[in-house]
Amino acid sequence: MDAGPLSAEAVAAVRAGYAFDAPAIEMGALVNGEALADVPVRIPISMINRHGLVAGATGTGKTTTLQMFAEQLSAAGVPVFAADVKGDLSGIATPGEPSDRLRERSRGIGQPWVSTATPTEFFTLGGLGGGIPVRASVAGFGPVLLAKVLGLNATQESSLALVFHYARAAALPLIDLGDLRAVLTHLVSDAGKAELAGLGGLSKATAGVILRELITFADQGADVFFGEPAIDTADFLRVTADGRGVVSLLELPRVHDQPALFSTFLMWLLAELHRTLPEVGDVPAPKLVFFFDEAHLLFRDASKDFLTVVTQTVRLIRSKGVGVFFVTQTPKDVPGDVLAQLGSRVQHQLRAHTPDDARALKATVSTYPNSGYDLGDVLMTLPTGEAIVTVMNERGAPSPVAWTRLRAPQGAMAPTPPERIAAIVSSSTLRARYGAIARRESAHDLLAARTAAPAGAVTSDRGAPDPEPRRARTAPDTDRPSSSSPERRTAAGRTRRGSLARLIVEKLFGRVG
Repeated sequence: MDAGPLSAEAVAAVRAGYAFDAPAIEMGALVNGEALADVPVRIPISMINRHGLVAGATGTGKTTTLQMFAEQLSAAGVPVFAADVKGDLSGIATPGEPSDRLRERSRGIGQPWVSTATPTEFFTLGGLGGGIPVRASVAGFGPVLLAKVLGLNATQESSLALVFHYARAAALPLIDLGDLRAVLTHLVSDAGKAELAGLGGLSKATAGVILRELITFADQGADVFFGEPAIDTADFLRVTADGRGVVSLLELPRVHDQPALFSTFLMWLLAELHRTLPEVGDVPAPKLVFFFDEAHLLFRDASKDFLTVVTQTVRLIRSKGVGVFFVTQTPKDVPGDVLAQLGSRVQHQLRAHTPDDARALKATVSTYPNSGYDLGDVLMTLPTGEAIVTVMNERGAPSPVAWTRLRAPQGAMAPTPPERIAAIVSSSTLRARYGAIARRESAHDLLAARTAAPAGAVTSDRGAPDPEPRRARTAPDTDRPSSSSPERRTAAGRTRRGSLARLIVEKLFGRVG
């Protein structure tokens, strides 16, 4: 046996630190020269809603760790929601393939590996893919998050919030982007501008900027994300008849072309869960565990006020029984106020090829409790499938830092074949509810009716201009290439907002429209 970095006393401390009786996710076994199967590393299921971080360089096993977490949570009856950015997680729906190497590795860490498929539901944003469509109405999405996606400044954001307020008061449903464009066009017309006079008005210049950003946003394919039927977040909290939690995977095939949309839509889902779920306090097991893969996209170019929203969401949603895990390359991708709320850490290998990488490594080491490791060296030499772990124990205290060989997933580590995914989607009970786009009277239709002349009459030149023709609500063209451009992505990264954080939180946690 190779000598490890920990003394016998330190190994005993790790063994004692993870030896609790509560139901747990079995993460793996301590490595001290070699794996010690009699020193398991675990996290109490009751502590999962204290949130966590899975970090590491590309190719170090983060997605495999996420799959291992999701499989065990499902087996414990806990539903899981995860964004499947690269399609790698889909293998969870297919039984894993045994091999001599896998059996040997599993025996070495005390894992009774059994090939298992986990109950899985496949979703996709607005139908851009083969899964069950996830949609939201523009009103439900709200002005704060929409302003982030559009890259609006403080003045433009406050004007957008005014438009939402007007639409709600005037009973003009904002369902898709065409409805919002129609209301904006109406409010700067001769017939409509008087309606906003008592609220401060809306300048044509500001309306023009918002309209141009909406058109660009729609041209990138975002229009398919808005519509009805809007997803019911209760459908992410389902349990099968045999007591296993359903794993909901959101397919995101174009995430790198539309990072702001990806991050904002997932943030909306989390806010909806906060809005709709009852307070439950501390529970034996979470109601749902939410994995934010590629979490750096959520925080890139975000304003101070938006970060306030994220921080407050993560802080408050624990009481709703929801655990949130951020999955990213380095802890520095996550703002400090958010990182401070993450009770469990799984850190895969980090690399230090550049000065920025070296600073990130140093910052990561500084966030860990004292241990017997030289973490600066260990983190750069961890093999794939191993990680430095510390979690919250059943008393809410940090566990000892443990170099861990992680358990292997029991589902396939390769993507599930497309034909298998198609069969799962076709047999889903959700397909009938969300598969087809619904059509009801909305702001565009109501404003068009106001300006429509009676049969045989001539339309007044002084009426409000006809809203632009509505784009047909049809199934999206999944083969359409993204028209995202570097210029557009730069514009989306401008400084976003200057409105009060109190107003942001109020708007985000309350339904607008």
